[in-house]
Amino acid sequence: MSGIMKYEITEPWLKSHYSLGEGPFWEEETNTIRFLDIEKQKLMRVDLNKGPSSLKTIKDYDFSMGCTADIEGNDEEFIFGGKYGYGIANKATGEYRWIKKVWSEDEVNAGKPDKFRGNDGAVDSQGRFWVGFMFDPLVSEWSTEGAVFRLNPDISLDRPMSNIQIPNGTTWNKDDNTMFFADSPEKTIFQFDFDPATGNISNKRPFFVMPEDQRYGKDAVPDGHCIDEEGYVWTALHGGSHVLRISPKGETVAEIKVPTSNPTCPCFVGEELFITSSGGTSGENGGPADEFAGACFKINVGVRGLKRFKFKGGEKIEGGKVNDKVVGE
Repeated sequence: MSGIMKYEITEPWLKSHYSLGEGPFWEEETNTIRFLDIEKQKLMRVDLNKGPSSLKTIKDYDFSMGCTADIEGNDEEFIFGGKYGYGIANKATGEYRWIKKVWSEDEVNAGKPDKFRGNDGAVDSQGRFWVGFMFDPLVSEWSTEGAVFRLNPDISLDRPMSNIQIPNGTTWNKDDNTMFFADSPEKTIFQFDFDPATGNISNKRPFFVMPEDQRYGKDAVPDGHCIDEEGYVWTALHGGSHVLRISPKGETVAEIKVPTSNPTCPCFVGEELFITSSGGTSGENGGPADEFAGACFKINVGVRGLKRFKFKGGEKIEGGKVNDKVVGE
């Protein structure tokens, strides 16, 4: 443990009480953060120029949304991975439409869309949107029949991974030849060889495994993560009250102690990390775990994050371009 840089957050930046705060995404152009409450089916936004008082619920949905990404050439909308598949939503109003359902006809007939939901995901360097789907704890029992889907710019769909429990933290290294991915209950962030030209992944192996001494608690698992410009992974430990910085060699080099047990996902905002957390509902084993459960936190860590790529299928779903701008349907 020697040589590990220590940070500590003592108060929330947003004193919220979300059931399952997730999916933070910095919109650099407007200096705002959008994020989600998966269980309460909400989309939120906060203006960083104005601070916590600007927090606003954009929309209450009739389905759960797990993660979002920006769309190349379209500043008005974002793409999301949600309950049934992929959709497009308006940034200002939250109004949405589905563009691609993910389950096969046989899986639909077996009731899979009702029992599963979208969770974490990200866009790769070629504009493909990877989204993991898992059992929905609010309506379904534990299942290992989750999957990771990949929506390509031509709106075709692939299924690179199956037999997943809780997919989290899909990212790529600086050289774009390695993909990181966590199946949280396995207490491991895995790495794959990644071919950016084809999107193919291979040679699955551990990158980071939770310490056997349970120093962060017996229930701690890697949740969402992001990568900084130096190639280090920052992962939230759900059940572990920490966010860790992990070197490209898989070694912990820094810890952020947060004042709640279940941080869920960090997101870079310049040199700051914005961190969501879960609060505890039926999907999180009952009531709030602690005073700041479901709050959001922010801390300066002195390094910027790698840029997030945009989905490149805008023309296919928006009806083309006018004056080089993607237009809506």
